[in-house]
Amino acid sequence: VQLQASGGGLVQPGGSLQFSCAGSGFTLDYYAIGWFRQAPGKQREGVACISSRGENTFYEDSVKGRFTISRDNVKNTVYLQMTSLKPEDTAVYYCAAGSVRFATRAREYDYWGQGTQVTVSS
Repeated sequence: VQLQASGGGLVQPGGSLQFSCAGSGFTLDYYAIGWFRQAPGKQREGVACISSRGENTFYEDSVKGRFTISRDNVKNTVYLQMTSLKPEDTAVYYCAAGSVRFATRAREYDYWGQGTQVTVSS
C-alpha cells in the first residue's frame, strides 16, 4: 500500500502547480484523501481534504479560492491544483489517505506519501 505523489518544485509568486497523488496496491475509492504541508519550524497543517466520493471538501483558510482538490477514482488519483502561489505556501507537501469517508485532521489519516517540496520564490 503506497501513495505516490508527483508535482511540486520551484515556482515564482503568482504561479501555479499541480500535484497528483496515486494509489499503488490499493484503490482510493473508499478513502478520504488529504493534502498536508509542513514549513520549516512549523507544525504540519491540513491544506485540503476530499471525501471518498468527492462530495465534501475542506480548505484551510489561507488557500481558499486558490487551491482546488479533486479526485478521479477511475484513475485512482487525487489532484491538488494550486494557483496564485505565495511565498508563504513554501513547504513540504504530503498526500495522505484515511480509511474514513471524510477527515480533516492528520491523526485520522492512515497512509502517507513521500513529501514533495514546493518553493515559491522570485
